[in-house]
Amino acid sequence: MPAPASAAVDTIAEKMLVFQRSVGGWPKAVGEVKVNYDHKLTAAQRAATLADKNRTDATIDNNATAREITYLVEAFRRTNNPAYRQAAENGIRFLLKMQYPNGGFPQYYPDFSNYRHQITYNDDAMVRALTVLRNVAQQKDQFAIVDPGLVAQAKEAVDRGISCILKTQYVQNGKLTAWCAQHDEKTLLPAKARAFELASLSGDETVGIVRFLMGVDKPSEPVTTAIESAVAWLNAVKMEGFAMKEIDAPKEPRGKDRVIVPEAGSTLWARFYELNTNRPIYVGRDSQVHYHLTEIENERRAGYLYAGTWPAKLLEKEYPAWQKRVNTAPGEAKK
Repeated sequence: MPAPASAAVDTIAEKMLVFQRSVGGWPKAVGEVKVNYDHKLTAAQRAATLADKNRTDATIDNNATAREITYLVEAFRRTNNPAYRQAAENGIRFLLKMQYPNGGFPQYYPDFSNYRHQITYNDDAMVRALTVLRNVAQQKDQFAIVDPGLVAQAKEAVDRGISCILKTQYVQNGKLTAWCAQHDEKTLLPAKARAFELASLSGDETVGIVRFLMGVDKPSEPVTTAIESAVAWLNAVKMEGFAMKEIDAPKEPRGKDRVIVPEAGSTLWARFYELNTNRPIYVGRDSQVHYHLTEIENERRAGYLYAGTWPAKLLEKEYPAWQKRVNTAPGEAKK
């Protein structure tokens, strides 16, 4: 579609048009090369990328697709270039198309090889997709410009997504706890992905899911229970008095290492917790469970974050603010 005379051009948006796959989504990388819109495309690279339109590598991993849709909608608002709105709408249609009937999202579509077919909370993939769709459903800010025909579809998709989130929250000894980074798209149970990502409860992805649920305007009792249960679990599994440190390690291949050390006043959460014991686990490329970070190989210790402070802001500020909001009736003065 040719741009009208009044339309301007955004160089990053133009590159996003080049990388958009025919299915509507975007790749996070081409082969081993990460997609980087700050890099200039040569004429040869542009031609080769356009010739790759039919590749099946569109994904919501690493913020791919959600990032492009959000940028293109804003770019249309600034430039009035209809190509950007059309590309964003095709991206939204991709999200709607890839969603499972049960509300979950695979990591890739239509490539379901390996673990890509699993419902993927890892790195906030599903949460980011649902956030875009919620913005469409609410016609929030610049999303008010997208095709009105997508609004009802987006709302229904968000409702199904929330239903899936509630159904995948892990029940441990009769109590709701947290979520796994991946869940089986049929059984909804926690699932394994890469060799070092076993079926386990996540101290990281659970935070993004809770934040998304706290964004529900008028939360139902099941949504409120899910949030409160997950927060209780995060408080129960925190490792008080410990900190993660990156240190120089000249004898190691990368010259670096990560260690968990005692530190007064600090708190850590593990990335992975054993499903039925809540013990922090550390798993290397051999897929063997260890209970101490020092027991796995340096390549993983230094190259993958097995513990962090992900829930800290949620627990200290965001959750109390959410409690205050939902516990204050309309018209009642906030205390």
